[in-house]
Amino acid sequence: MNRRAFAGAFAAAALIPLKAASPRIETAALRADLEALSLIGRPAGGTFESGVSRIGYSDADIAGRKFFMDLLKQAGATVRIDAAGNIFGSRPGTDNSLPPLLFGSHIDSVPQGGNFDGCLGSLTAVQILRVLNDQKITTRRPLTVVAWACEEASFSGTSLNGSRAAAGVLKPNELQMVSRGLTKAEAIRRIGGDPAKLETALIRRGTYHAYLELHIEQGGTLEREGIPIGVVDGIVSIDDYHVVVKGAPNHAGTTPMRDRQDALIAAAQLTLAVREIVMAEAGAQVGTVGHLEVSPNAVNVIPGEVQMSIEIRDLSSAKLERLAEKIRTRAMAIATETRTQISITSNGHNEAAVAAPEIQRVIEASANKLKLKTRHLPSGAGHDAQQMAKLMPMGMIFIPSIGGISHSPKELSTWEHCASGANVMLETILELAR
Repeated sequence: MNRRAFAGAFAAAALIPLKAASPRIETAALRADLEALSLIGRPAGGTFESGVSRIGYSDADIAGRKFFMDLLKQAGATVRIDAAGNIFGSRPGTDNSLPPLLFGSHIDSVPQGGNFDGCLGSLTAVQILRVLNDQKITTRRPLTVVAWACEEASFSGTSLNGSRAAAGVLKPNELQMVSRGLTKAEAIRRIGGDPAKLETALIRRGTYHAYLELHIEQGGTLEREGIPIGVVDGIVSIDDYHVVVKGAPNHAGTTPMRDRQDALIAAAQLTLAVREIVMAEAGAQVGTVGHLEVSPNAVNVIPGEVQMSIEIRDLSSAKLERLAEKIRTRAMAIATETRTQISITSNGHNEAAVAAPEIQRVIEASANKLKLKTRHLPSGAGHDAQQMAKLMPMGMIFIPSIGGISHSPKELSTWEHCASGANVMLETILELAR
């Protein structure tokens, strides 16, 4: 559905009254589900604060998925697993000819991760079905909850595994990748999928009305500004570059400083240049040098070669291109100054996934109804929502992360913020499903 059609459908649907007013998700109920799920994959003898390792396709993931499906069934949903291993829980509406509203997240974690990343959105989705059933509220539009398979990059470094399969963008030969002794095809079968029928997991345009996801921010902006609800503008574009710096290896004791062609010195200057260039203009863009390999990497040899990464992120691809050109220009100057050679090669581009303005407005109105302040911000991290944005209007809601910490046992959000985000999500679902 295009945005004009989506906006028109929403305007028409808004005229249909709901059967009940102001249902709410209780903090205690949401907390109980999150704490119960946290037991699955928790370190032996640990506590909630010890975090969780519920790696995609692992035994812990399988146990967590069963827990989640049991909750869906208790909430009255019809549950199925698609060929990619994604879990869907469906609830009918009063007009089942309408495309359902799709919402959820994931329940797998990084190794030694936290208890909120993905899980908050998934368990909130279950709570929404539970509350609607308890209060006997029927939406006009059908509802579908989803828990995407293996969202985290824990299988040969690939992430968004289930949602990429649903979007039809798996890489060639990806099913033959091996991680932890299993091919991806074998791993998918472990969780109830069927890699031989992967084409049946594809979601066609028009199948769903829109996609919504509640998530922790995984950054410190909302907490720092004291704002409980983030309205996500989109998931940033990412440009990756592979850099090779070539100098001349030589004896560290006998080569005068002025005669050196030190590849690591050039790489260090380039690393600082990336930071300087990215910070030189206003905006939410970020740049990172996160990987270096130094050769020959010996204490008494001047580094002759460095291979390094540069990653830059922003919602605007045009801005990323401009920043990359500035980095290339600075790299040429550094190469001249250090008498080295620097080559920069594009290693991949992920296009930004922009949230639908119509959904953003509903999120803001829902937060205003609950007297919660909002702030627009981009998502610097990847989410399954970016795959769904290729297929349907997409929206995301963020809540604060304490200290901006995520992918760590120290990942934490207050229960009050969790409940606030859950109820904004509930209000948004009710509006979009009218």
